[in-house]
Amino acid sequence: MKDFIRGLKSGIPIGLGYLSVSFSFGILAVSLGFEWWQAVIISMTTLTSAGQLAAVNIMAASGGYVAMLVSQLTVNVRYSFMSVSLSQKVTPEFKGIKRWLFGFFITDEIFAVASAQNSVNTRFFGGLSVMPYIGWALGTLSGSLLGNILPESVMNALCIAIYGMFIAIIAPVAKASKPLLLSVAISAALSCAFYYIPLLSGISSGIAISVCAIAAAVVCALFFPVKEEEGGNE
Repeated sequence: MKDFIRGLKSGIPIGLGYLSVSFSFGILAVSLGFEWWQAVIISMTTLTSAGQLAAVNIMAASGGYVAMLVSQLTVNVRYSFMSVSLSQKVTPEFKGIKRWLFGFFITDEIFAVASAQNSVNTRFFGGLSVMPYIGWALGTLSGSLLGNILPESVMNALCIAIYGMFIAIIAPVAKASKPLLLSVAISAALSCAFYYIPLLSGISSGIAISVCAIAAAVVCALFFPVKEEEGGNE
């Protein structure tokens, strides 16, 4: 129970950040013709900001299944790498349906917080996932019902809240670890390259994020390998 409470507390800042970001998604979904309850169901069954934004735009434009499949694979492929990376820290109790739930609740921010732990058990990860999930669903509900009454300037401000939250999660850990700081710097530099260089700017954000993550991980793995603890099969 103590691990669950600790995870629950760690997830509160993420949940608050998701509340504002999903608020914007709720507004967008309704503006594209979705009912408020449809927007909420999408958020409760998907839990991926970029994936949801891509999905509702494709559905609103009457796009086909192939377009939806390609867009979701491109945008969300990074979660596969995050799951593989974090699986090295999870305890053996992650089996069966718990692995499916583990994969479902992986987001950028949950991954960042969980990665900072020495090990991740089901109780901590369960607690960590509660507030982000509730925040994402409640924000979508609030945005789809109330968003139209807010001025555009306020909505633009809400859209950048998640970036500030993510920096707040990463910065303290990166400050204490040079390899992690280098990884962040490499990812940021490559991300800027994908945004500003004309030849690369046309690449989708999902692929760009995946390339940045893989490149940073490979460089740090080569130059700052983590030594395995001695102790046989323990």
